[in-house]
Amino acid sequence: MELRQLEYFVAVAEEANFTRAAERVHISQSGVSAQIQQLERELGATLIDRSGRRATLTPAGAAALDHARAALASASAVRQSVDEVAGLIRGRLVVGMVTACTVAPLFAALAAFHREHPGVELALVEDTSDRLVERVRDGVADLALVGTAGAPPAGLPALPLISEGLVALVAPDHPLAARRRLTLARVCAEPLVCLPRGTGIRAVLDQACAAQGLSPSVALEASAPDTVADLAARGLGVAILSASMAAGFGERLRPVPLSGIATPAVLALVWSSTGRPAPRELLRHCRVAFGLPSAA
Repeated sequence: MELRQLEYFVAVAEEANFTRAAERVHISQSGVSAQIQQLERELGATLIDRSGRRATLTPAGAAALDHARAALASASAVRQSVDEVAGLIRGRLVVGMVTACTVAPLFAALAAFHREHPGVELALVEDTSDRLVERVRDGVADLALVGTAGAPPAGLPALPLISEGLVALVAPDHPLAARRRLTLARVCAEPLVCLPRGTGIRAVLDQACAAQGLSPSVALEASAPDTVADLAARGLGVAILSASMAAGFGERLRPVPLSGIATPAVLALVWSSTGRPAPRELLRHCRVAFGLPSAA
């Protein structure tokens, strides 16, 4: 039994798919399959049920999963202890980011970290905030930049970066373009163009509508804020974004602040509490890049 076999087994179990697991561990799908088959022969039991569209755990696989994770964690702890004594930072660091969210300070932090620790392999994954938080909780990602409604997710260390309100973006010739401020009720009378569920900004909007008994008419959804804005500029609805996202669209769109929304949209870094040196170092660079004070 080899650690890489356990790593591939855990990857398939968490991804429920051999192709995605192979992409995650950076080898071919056939290589992952062959190593897991070898592990199954050594254990004398089938761990993965391959009969359906998803790769699911057999009872034996479910029984083995926690032990496989523990073995990998122990091996990682051995490496971490030696590296800390030797003053080395290496390995692989998985960083999550909200899909199509361009946050220049995060990129600056990644670049500074890479220059200082070129031996660390960096992997960047994009997804909705909800799924990124789960990746961090499950140990699949080390650190993630996520959007939330109000406070960062409970149970994870977090560093709030931005807290701001929502704005409506309308074309200059739209009837609402002359307004200095809009109520949520007035905006909900229009077709809306929004980010999808699972994003922090959408969560703020949905929670505020529920609190006021409003039923918004979401005409279109798009994962990229630029796409949301472009659709609104073409007259397909009123875009709902955060104040910082709304900046920079020039004369194409007019941002109008929304009133009556108590919960802000929060952009935060969340990470696992494993204590690994690489995430700690990246967090230090993030604090510098975002202009935040250093940790005590």
